[in-house]
Amino acid sequence: MTNPAISAHAITKFFGEGDARTCALRDVSFEAYFGEMLLIVGPSGSGKTTLLSVVSGILRPDSGDVVVDGVNLWKQPNDLIAQFRLNRIGFVFQDYHLFARLTTAENVAIPLILKRRPWDQAIGDALKYLKRVGLETRAQLPPVKLSGGEQQRVAIARAIVSQPDILIFDEPTASLDGDTGRSIIEFVKHEVLNEHRCIVTVTHDSRIFDYADRILHMEDGRLKSIDVGSVK
Repeated sequence: MTNPAISAHAITKFFGEGDARTCALRDVSFEAYFGEMLLIVGPSGSGKTTLLSVVSGILRPDSGDVVVDGVNLWKQPNDLIAQFRLNRIGFVFQDYHLFARLTTAENVAIPLILKRRPWDQAIGDALKYLKRVGLETRAQLPPVKLSGGEQQRVAIARAIVSQPDILIFDEPTASLDGDTGRSIIEFVKHEVLNEHRCIVTVTHDSRIFDYADRILHMEDGRLKSIDVGSVK
């Protein structure tokens, strides 16, 4: 691992004012690499999701630097950060964030539509990625007609349809049963991850720890340790 996808240095983030001010992240530094799945774990309130938001360009830190694929993210104007997220980062949220009034294919096509891809081309690409996740027969259904595992696969297809370098997963198996959760992570590990892509995942689910290349352990806003995963 020689090419950092993400390099975070001395990240600190506070919330609140005066007596209510709390430190969510304390001087956190780490690197994530292309070709690896990095897990961020720790108890609730340890700063995991805050760190995820900072390195993905959603939440500005109070101090520290985040370099993503060679770009010093928080040195950029806000409009360029938003454009960078659209072009280079794919998100898979815990609750999927699918639009109920859209078909499955239309949900997957959203990143391409935002990038001003012609409608027919965007839908065509969405269908290709739905086939990749095994859901080509569900393309015209609304999300409510899908199981939890199917909705998660739709969210993954939407995250990868524009071929981003960085994938961010927030509790990807939290709403899934054990077998479905493992099948989703196995798919991500063996079909989505490649040498040109980095996957960073926040999770409480110890069942998926074995799929990590490395595991960052957080506690009280600090990075406590970094372990090498057993890697399935």
